[in-house]
Amino acid sequence: MIGTVVAGLAGLAGVILGGWLSMRGQDRMAQREHERQWRDVRLRFYYDFLAAHRKYVAFVQEPTARISAKPHPRSPGHLMPLFDEAGRPYKETLEAGFTAMRLVALSPETVGTAVRMVADARQLAAMRATCSATELPSDVFRSLWEEEQRFLNAIRGELGLQPMERDPNATR
Repeated sequence: MIGTVVAGLAGLAGVILGGWLSMRGQDRMAQREHERQWRDVRLRFYYDFLAAHRKYVAFVQEPTARISAKPHPRSPGHLMPLFDEAGRPYKETLEAGFTAMRLVALSPETVGTAVRMVADARQLAAMRATCSATELPSDVFRSLWEEEQRFLNAIRGELGLQPMERDPNATR
């Protein structure tokens, strides 16, 4: 009789242990799938933000772009660029991509570099309001591309990848 009870308890313990291990495995698998899905979402939003940023900067450099500027209401001494109907979609896409990217970013470094990228792009547009596309200073472009590289490295850090060093011989 004792043997039957011990065998029954051992069988019950085996079933419980097997069920627990199975649930644990399923939880881990679900967690990995959830992380993969969010990784894909973040990559999409980062890509969209980068594409919108590049298009905004490209539009600002167009010789036919009509951009004006007025004093920024909250930042004395800074100008706020204003776009006509042709440029407004670039501005709106950049702003929407920037907001969406901030919603899914994992690290403060990623958000901080994106903030600086947008600030540099806005500064470039405000400068473009007062000069031609060929007269834009190269230091603003250097800052733009350095912040883009920092942004890419911040994203790589979120993904567990090593940062990529900027090629000192590369030119923009």
